[in-house]
Order: sequence, then structure tokens, then C-alpha cells
Amino acid sequence: MQVIVVTRISMVFKGLKEALPVMALGVQLSWVQQEWGDAMAFQTANNSFSSLVQSLGEFPPESVVFGSSDAMQTLRARMNKVASANVPVLIHGESGTGKDIIARMIHALSPWKTGPFVKVNCPAIPGTLLESELFGYEKGAFTGAYGSKPGRVELAHRGTLFLDEISELDLALQSKLLQLLQDGQFCRIGAQEDKKVEVRVVCATNRQLETEIETGTFRRDLFYRINVVNLHLPPLRERRGDIESLVSYFLEYYNRKFNCRARSLSSELIAVLQKYHWPGNIRELENLMKRYVILGSEDVISNDLMERSDQEFFNPEINVDGPISLKKLTRQATRELERKIILKVLQAHHWNRKQAARALNISYRALLYKIRDAGLPPNRAVRRAAEAAAGSSVAAD
Repeated sequence: MQVIVVTRISMVFKGLKEALPVMALGVQLSWVQQEWGDAMAFQTANNSFSSLVQSLGEFPPESVVFGSSDAMQTLRARMNKVASANVPVLIHGESGTGKDIIARMIHALSPWKTGPFVKVNCPAIPGTLLESELFGYEKGAFTGAYGSKPGRVELAHRGTLFLDEISELDLALQSKLLQLLQDGQFCRIGAQEDKKVEVRVVCATNRQLETEIETGTFRRDLFYRINVVNLHLPPLRERRGDIESLVSYFLEYYNRKFNCRARSLSSELIAVLQKYHWPGNIRELENLMKRYVILGSEDVISNDLMERSDQEFFNPEINVDGPISLKKLTRQATRELERKIILKVLQAHHWNRKQAARALNISYRALLYKIRDAGLPPNRAVRRAAEAAAGSSVAAD
């Protein structure tokens, strides 16, 4: 039997849409420098085009993404308006708040939704390589440049270029990006002429770019270019009313993905989740639910949250621009301290509440009230095991 290995094929496609079926078969494509009108030439090579042009993937329902908070409803209305306009968008929010999903939704709602969505994770690419990754290079531009290669800006032609954590770009790259936003033109490394592209630029950051401007690490003129429309994603601690719907979504999603049957969380544990401060935002909640689905025990969540809370005793939200109630903050700190003491004593006595009440020198009824008031999770694992054992014995009879 003869085996023929094809190492290099030249192909010409009339645009990206025609090339996608070939790419879906696993053929790795890179651009050839020459172009004929709207037709674009590709060659097989070692660089994976499909790894750069991102799939939009599965979106959570909009009711889950935006929830019910006023801030998210305002963001939703603004996003729907700006999606159809070819202007730069800056998405600002803490890590884990869902900036990537918002960027993909903007692309999916735009007139360019059939075009490519190309994401650049700026911190993940070393600064010395980022310029060639973004803008590409010509053959012989530097040692090891044995052929021409398009950059991600070029691959995003007639689509969306998503620059995640744009504050990580160095000043030299910021200048080239500014030219792209101003003129729609860029220059490959080693090239003599500029190339023109039609691309919609969406940027995201978890930093205050105004502060970066003051420290001299971010260009003021670039900030004004990318900040035509600003979408602010609030942290999860400011949208606690959405936590229950997020929990339900992640539970259903990962039960389906991992073929598990984890039960819905108890109302007591939901109350605990709503009181937690969530420094990692939605990503932290997602990972917590993923562990719960796999391990199937509420103790996984309650113990995990307790360990994290121990690292940060009390982190009050203080509005320094308005009046500060010292009495209210003191009351909150006292309640938090009482909650931690009760939780420690309960765990020390293996959740025997009568023993814990004696150790705390309070009545059993008072302890039950404080457990409910603090939103502490009851020790349900032992109760469920007993119920399961009782059920099996009845079945055996």
C-alpha cells in the first residue's frame, strides 16, 4: 500500500468564508503575501490559523449574563446600541467579571458577525513577540523569519479584534495601535508599505487607565481613541441578587458537561454565597460550582469559603465620597467576628450543636438562631447519609 504525504499545497480562496470548510478538516493555513482583488491566497504551514480565529462558543442565556441589577441592565442597553456601530469599545471591570463574554456578544450582535473574532491576550505573549504576533512580519525581517506571516490584526480583517488587558502593551506597540485606529493601516515588521484593514477593535482592562496615564505607562491619545464607548462591568459583590441564577446555570451546565447529578444547593448555602465578598468574581463562583458538581458535597463549598474568609477577616465596602457610619461598620465587623467564632467552634465539635452551645456558654436555642442569622451552612452531609442508609434498609426489608 502506498502512502502519499502532502507537505505543502497552494490554494486560492475567494475570501475567508470559502476557506473555513478546509480549515475545519484540520488543514493549517497561513497567509501568502500576494493578493488578487478580493481573492486571498493561503498555503499550508505550521502555524494554526484556527487557533487564532476564535470560536464564539456557547453563550449563557442573557438573563444569566445580565441578571437583574440596574448596573447590568444599563450595560445591556448600551451594548445593544453600540454593537452595530463601527467604533472602538473599552470594557472595564475586575478580573473574572465576564469581559470576554461581553466582547463576544458585541461581535455576535454586530454587522460583522460572519467575520472572524480574533482575541489577543496581551499579558500571555512576551513583549518581544507581541509586535510580530499583532502585526506580522516579512521574510527576512529578523533571524528565523524564513517566510512571511500575517499578524492577528490582519487575520481580523472584516471582523473583530479583541485586545484583552490592553494596559499590558508597551508604549512602542501603543503607537502602532494608535495608527491602526486612526488610519486603518499598519505595517508588518520588515515591510516597506502599509497594509489597510477593516477591523472593529474591542479592548478590555482590569486597571484604571487614567492612573496608568498619570504614571506614564499608557498613552493619553490612545486612551481617547479606544474609549469611544465605555462598558463597565460591576464586580459580583455589587450584584448579589444575581448569584442564585448564576449558581443554577453553572449547576445545570456542569452536570450536563460532566454527566453528574449534583443536587441543587440548600437555601442556607445560597445565603452564605450571597454574603461572601467574591474577590475572584464570576470566575471564582464558576470554579466553586465546578468542584461541587464533581465532588457532590456542600461541605466542599462551605469549607472552601471559610478558608478564604480566614485570609481576609473583614473587608467593608466604604463609600469615601459620602458619609461613613462608624456605628454601622462596627456592627458589621462584630457580626462577622461572631460568625467566624461560631463556625470555628462548630467545626471543632464536628457540628454537634449542643456541644458547641455549651462551649460558647449560650443556650442551644440561641445558637440555632445565631446560625440562621449568620447564614452559616448546616451540617447536612451527615443527615443525608443517615437518610440514604434508612432508605436502603427500608428497601432491603
